Amino acid sequence: MTAALCYQNTASLHFLPSQIRIGGLEERQVIKLLKEHIIDMYAASPEECVHTLNINALQSETIKFWSAWRGDEAVGCVAIKYLSPYHCEIKSMRTSNKARGTGVGRQLLEHVVQYAKLNGVKRLSLETGTMDFFAPARKLYSQNGFEPCGPFGNYEVDPHSCFMTLIL
Repeated sequence: MTAALCYQNTASLHFLPSQIRIGGLEERQVIKLLKEHIIDMYAASPEECVHTLNINALQSETIKFWSAWRGDEAVGCVAIKYLSPYHCEIKSMRTSNKARGTGVGRQLLEHVVQYAKLNGVKRLSLETGTMDFFAPARKLYSQNGFEPCGPFGNYEVDPHSCFMTLIL
């Protein structure tokens, strides 16, 4: 899913869609984005409730990772972790602070949903926080058909976790 880029005033960041590339874990900007993600997760959630993956874990054979770019700037990332051939979990969904509210998250989500459908996945699930910090993420997932569900995989009931799923 690549698209032409249209640079305007970088203060507004309201562009045409990003280019989504498979991989990017070796890119300095993506590493920075993931480090910011991990810092935010620990700042927003109790330590024992943080389920984010580090860069090494994202390199697992059971994980597919994508990065979103606008020109030479990394503006987002997302991964899916195969729980089974038919069930995947969305992991490490992140939009750069500068690109928040510009549609990058929606584009990344649509990309992984399409990838999952094309690869025979029947269900996509995710875990996100229940705190206000995560409200925009929960809204995005709900707007794209994800519904609340119980814990899946190795998760357990947790008042700080919101579990959602989408049947494809």
